Amino acid sequence: MRPSGFLVFYEELLAVWTRKLGCRDAARDLAHDAFVKCLEADSAKIEQPRAYLHQAARNAAIDNFRREGDRQWVPLDTIAAEPGTLGDPVAQARAQQLGEALESALAELPLKCRQVFIWQRLEGLSQAEIAQRMGLSKNMVEKYMIRTALHLRERLGEYAPN
Repeated sequence: MRPSGFLVFYEELLAVWTRKLGCRDAARDLAHDAFVKCLEADSAKIEQPRAYLHQAARNAAIDNFRREGDRQWVPLDTIAAEPGTLGDPVAQARAQQLGEALESALAELPLKCRQVFIWQRLEGLSQAEIAQRMGLSKNMVEKYMIRTALHLRERLGEYAPN
């Protein structure tokens, strides 16, 4: 298959990932990453380009999620428990705005996404523990976390450090 042959699947890939992520811009970024991967591959050896493209998108989503997970942030419960540690009234107000924005952004997500996020990020449960609690596969828990992380990044981007 010629590299341009992957383009016939663009709209399909975009629709699938827009639905999964709840964000068309994030889906476009993901589709871009998947297409780059496909263009870098030896297209002569790819027997099922549609499946290859979708797998490349899944892999890119997982890579993005893992990369985002490596960032060091001040835990929100630490800020809430010790507001005086911020010292600066402007920083305190910004932290309060961030907390409110986080609550609002989480409320926009389905219940399962919220549960996974709270149990993993705030309570420190592993994906295996969450999967067992919810009766889901680890893969599904990871998909919920990816969707939540991308949604929060979109909604809370203005609060990210420069």
